[in-house]
Amino acid sequence: MLSNLRKFVVSHKKIPILHVNNMCCSKMRSSLQRLKPHVPLGRNYSSLPGLIGNDIKSLHSVINPPITKIRNIGIMAHIDAGKTTTTERILYYSGYTRSLGDVDDGDTVTDFMAQERERGITIQSAAVTFDWKGYRVNLIDTPGHVDFTLEVERCLRVLDGAVAVFDASAGVEAQTLTVWRQADKHKIPRICFLNKMDKTGASFKYAVESIKEKLKAKPLLLQLPLGEGKAFKGVVDVVNKEKLLWNPNSDDGKDFVRNPLLEMSDPELLKETTEARNALIEQVADLDDEFADLVLGEFSENFDLLPAEKLQTAIRRVTLAQTAVPVLCGSALKNKGVQPLLDAVTVYLPSPEERNYEFLERISRLLLPFADQHIEIPSLTAGNIALTVGLKHTATGDTIASSKSSALAAARRAETEGGKKHRRNNEAERLLLAGVEIPEPVFFCTIEPPSVAKQPDLDYALKCLQREDPSLKVKLDADSGQTVLCGMGELHIEIIHDRIKREYGLETYLGPLQVAYRETILNAVRATDTLDRTLGDKRHLVTVELEVKPVETASVMPVIEYAGSVSEDLPTASQEATENGIHSAFLQGPLLGSPVQDVAVAVHSLIIHPGTSTTMISACVSRCIQKALKKADKQVLEPLMKLEVTVTRDYLSLVLADLAQRRGTIQEIQTRQENKIITGFVPLAEIMGYSTVLRTLTSGSATFALELSNYEAMNPQDQTVLLSRRSGLTQ
Repeated sequence: MLSNLRKFVVSHKKIPILHVNNMCCSKMRSSLQRLKPHVPLGRNYSSLPGLIGNDIKSLHSVINPPITKIRNIGIMAHIDAGKTTTTERILYYSGYTRSLGDVDDGDTVTDFMAQERERGITIQSAAVTFDWKGYRVNLIDTPGHVDFTLEVERCLRVLDGAVAVFDASAGVEAQTLTVWRQADKHKIPRICFLNKMDKTGASFKYAVESIKEKLKAKPLLLQLPLGEGKAFKGVVDVVNKEKLLWNPNSDDGKDFVRNPLLEMSDPELLKETTEARNALIEQVADLDDEFADLVLGEFSENFDLLPAEKLQTAIRRVTLAQTAVPVLCGSALKNKGVQPLLDAVTVYLPSPEERNYEFLERISRLLLPFADQHIEIPSLTAGNIALTVGLKHTATGDTIASSKSSALAAARRAETEGGKKHRRNNEAERLLLAGVEIPEPVFFCTIEPPSVAKQPDLDYALKCLQREDPSLKVKLDADSGQTVLCGMGELHIEIIHDRIKREYGLETYLGPLQVAYRETILNAVRATDTLDRTLGDKRHLVTVELEVKPVETASVMPVIEYAGSVSEDLPTASQEATENGIHSAFLQGPLLGSPVQDVAVAVHSLIIHPGTSTTMISACVSRCIQKALKKADKQVLEPLMKLEVTVTRDYLSLVLADLAQRRGTIQEIQTRQENKIITGFVPLAEIMGYSTVLRTLTSGSATFALELSNYEAMNPQDQTVLLSRRSGLTQ
């Protein structure tokens, strides 16, 4: 059985390098047993792109569409904004499926993990490939839950564009900010889709304003809604001055009409649309000099004469330049507005050749993804997303070359073209792409197999899960010998536990969930240590004097300084051994055994007897660091979470009172239609199990979102209670 698959993107750059993103092993493993098209859970699928039944109509058209006709996009949003429902409609209207799936029914194409269907949320990204009006679209549906932020991160790195989905009644929400920042980091052009326009409380104006204020983006209104809430029936195409109305009697939203706005039939709507179009033209002209020259030169007297194609071309330029974002609206659940969204993807988002990547690959076996189905293909051209099989020693973020000579050629080419310098490792130059930024875990718990004999099976399962999910950390407790899981949240660890049971057949036992604290010091302390050992006929002697001191700027890694007399004659191997000893000591602090941060180390003296091994140097330095840390005044740092609670006015006081008991601080309370939005900070230790409590307090009407803000010093009273509890003195 194939152990895993890898997803990768092929760039237009001619460099034989592969960038690896681990996909979900369980998703791929289960579906590899059926590479030919198959219908899970009774879903009705159309033929895959380029296929009629099981026969290949044009394999070249499947695997080698023109690069200008390829769109690699992701769907990203806050949880419950409607990403998966929007994806499901896209697949239906493109002809990929013959029936509409529903998140509540657990039969969507991209949410095919058992855990996703049970919970009605996206946990791991899924890729699908389809065609739309002559364009090949590779689409990835990403999670919206904060525990699975890394899934979004690793997908954005291989995408050319994104559709940001918003709940029109809520506007920009907590996780929206997170994924937007991720897209900013990777310079991803975006389109905004204001979903749920049919929902009670939906407000086009409010959602647009929240994009301006919270995301600091410049929205380009390409559409206006025809009604809001229950009155929503269609959209106005501002660019073409057309009205799109969906047939209220249509069950699937395929039946809609597009009519030009006329003075006789829609005078008020035509006036409003003309004003919106003029404002759009002026806005784009301010952002694009080429378009400004065109408008001022030929169409300054009458913007109505400006062809829609000219306006679309200019909108595309500012979208690719990321100086503004097109905004569209609709209701995916009610099957309205999705087809124009697909049109916008092809018109305004970039093809792979318009994005600058510096990697390409050659691989032996390739699969084209269709969610939980795949077809094997012989080759792949630039700009496509596909899967590869059988890489047993890779992890997310790796860069893979087909050979050492390919890597060398790629490195030299990149250096020549970009003027970049790459480090040498032994005899080979290495070209490394930017790795995935993996957030630090904030929760941990012990995990035990059903028997000692099953421990190797558990180790294997955890090794596989870590390869595809780098945000999952596994370590061994040195004192107890227990295996410890470290994850991004309660749901993250719960999902891992469930997957071990379902996919590897292991009934494991989890210990109590613990918060991942950190430690620091409050004052500078010096310490000296000597290690003198004789092994065989060889003497190992090291004497070190160093100082640990707090630093003002947050730093997870220790800041290491050397006195002039030390650095002058210190061999490279000895320096590396010294720093290894420092890093090792910082892994476990003296209070809780938690990692130490925000501390600098100054090495004042280091005397090494000739012939002393580097291992002994590291051991002596590590012991000296631990001695210094124990002598210093110590401080526990706890993870502080940014919290956003959406609650009705009736339950506001109850929620605020509960947060006060949880050591929460309220930053602001905003009004959003009929709801109140509470934004504040609360220690992670106080928020465990909060979803159940909030549901009880508000009769299930409130929702909340969490995001790690920073690590903050505990007050002395809380720290004393924590240390007493950990030592077993209190309950």
